Amino acid sequence: MLIVALVFTHKGYLNMEFNPSDHPRASTIFLSKSQTDVREKRKSLFINHHPPGQIARKYSSCSTIFLDDSTVSQPNLKYTIKCVALAIYYHIKNRDPDGRMLLDIFDENLHPLSKSEVPPDYDKHNPEQKQIYRFVRTLFSAAQLTAECAIVTLVYLERLLTYAEIDICPANWKRIVLGAILLASKVWDDQAVWNVDYCQILKDITVEDMNELERQFLELLQFNINVPSSVYAKYYFDLRSLAEANNLSFPLEPLSRERAHKLEAISRLCEDKYKDLRRSARKRSASADNLTLPRWSPAIIS
Repeated sequence: MLIVALVFTHKGYLNMEFNPSDHPRASTIFLSKSQTDVREKRKSLFINHHPPGQIARKYSSCSTIFLDDSTVSQPNLKYTIKCVALAIYYHIKNRDPDGRMLLDIFDENLHPLSKSEVPPDYDKHNPEQKQIYRFVRTLFSAAQLTAECAIVTLVYLERLLTYAEIDICPANWKRIVLGAILLASKVWDDQAVWNVDYCQILKDITVEDMNELERQFLELLQFNINVPSSVYAKYYFDLRSLAEANNLSFPLEPLSRERAHKLEAISRLCEDKYKDLRRSARKRSASADNLTLPRWSPAIIS
C-alpha cells in the first residue's frame, strides 16, 4: 500500500511539472497563445513596410536613469490589470477550435450576472480586450483589490483551465474571471472581500450563486490554492513580456535620490536574507527525514 501511494504521489508530482500554475519552469499558457498573434503582426508590418508604431521610449543616460514604478513585490495596479485583461483576451481568442467541455456553473446563460436578457448569440462573439479590462477593473476598483491579487487571479484561471480541462470562451469568461478574482482576493489580501460584498458590486447576483461558484471553483482546483513565490514571479515577468510584445509599456520616470536609497536598502535586506539562507543550507544534511512532498493549502468556503 505504501509503495502504491508513493508511486501515485510521484506520478502526480511529475504531471505537476508540466502545469505552469504549479511549476516555475513550465511556460505560461497565455504567453504561448499570444505569440502567434505577435508574430503575425510583425510579419504584416514587415511585408507592408510599416513602422511598428511603438510609443517613443525613454532611454537612460549617464546623468538620468529611467525606471517604471512596477516591481515584482509592488506591481503597478493599472498596468497589471491591463496585462491580465490582455492575457485573458488571448486565452479566449486562441482557444481550442474544436471546443472543449463547457461547465454549467460558468455558463452565463444558465447563471447570468445581470437581469438583462442574454443575447441569443452570446457565445459567438469574442470580447474585446477593452471589455475584459473594464470588467476586471470594475471589480478591483469596487473591492479595492491589489495588483498582486490580479496576478494570482491569472494563476488560478490557468490552473482551472488545466485541471478541469476546459476552455475560456465568450459564454463563460465573465464567471470564470469572477470566480478566480473571488478566490484570489480571499487567499492573497489580508482583508478578504466577502461573497456578499461582490453582490453589492454585481447587483443582480445572489449570495447563493456566489457561494456555489466558489465551491465548484475550489473543487475543480482540487483545493490547490497554493501559489509558490517562484510561480508568482514567473507570471509577473511573463506579463511584462506580454506588455512589451504588444506595445503596452509601463510608464517610465526618472530615478529620484529618494527612490535610489529605498532600492539600495531593499537590495541590502535581500542580500542579507539570502546569505542567512545559504548558511543554514550548508549546516543541514540531506536525509529522508527532511524529505517533503507537495502539499495543498486548505481553504475555507464562505
